[in-house]
Amino acid sequence: MYASRSVFSFVLAGLTTACLSLPGRLDAAPRPGQPAPDFNVVSTSGQQVSRDNYRGHVLLVDFFATWCQPCRQSIPHLVEMNRKYGKQGLQILGLSADEDGERPVRAFASQYRITYPLALAGDTTSADFGIRSVPVMFVIDKKGVIAEVYRGFSDEMGRSMEKLIKRLLAEK
Repeated sequence: MYASRSVFSFVLAGLTTACLSLPGRLDAAPRPGQPAPDFNVVSTSGQQVSRDNYRGHVLLVDFFATWCQPCRQSIPHLVEMNRKYGKQGLQILGLSADEDGERPVRAFASQYRITYPLALAGDTTSADFGIRSVPVMFVIDKKGVIAEVYRGFSDEMGRSMEKLIKRLLAEK
């Protein structure tokens, strides 16, 4: 009995050490104050989209899924912000976590009258941003630095996000 407990403790210690030594990217999402991860996706309209496309703009990256109820609640707010602030330099990019291809994403865009580009996030982009659930919205400033990360959605969160975006748009 003592030997099996020692073996168990040894194995548990080894597994703990192995898990702690895994690359941080697997469980660490980028945080405010850090540079936004690079990404390269293809929009549902067939355009190559990368972080470089948004240099000098305030960018809101919305990780969503068509089946996600809080995501559906956030979409009208994002569409309205795009309408209000798009000419002032706000850019919005929706990255879908859907695994059924572009067809449901295009239908979703039509149903919700989404006026900004959408793309499938893919495993690499989702991992680089540390996405484990949706919705998650990254607000990125004109210099490419994450200003804030919003997880979930509520009206209060939407007001906070809009206030931040207005402030970032006013910065030089």
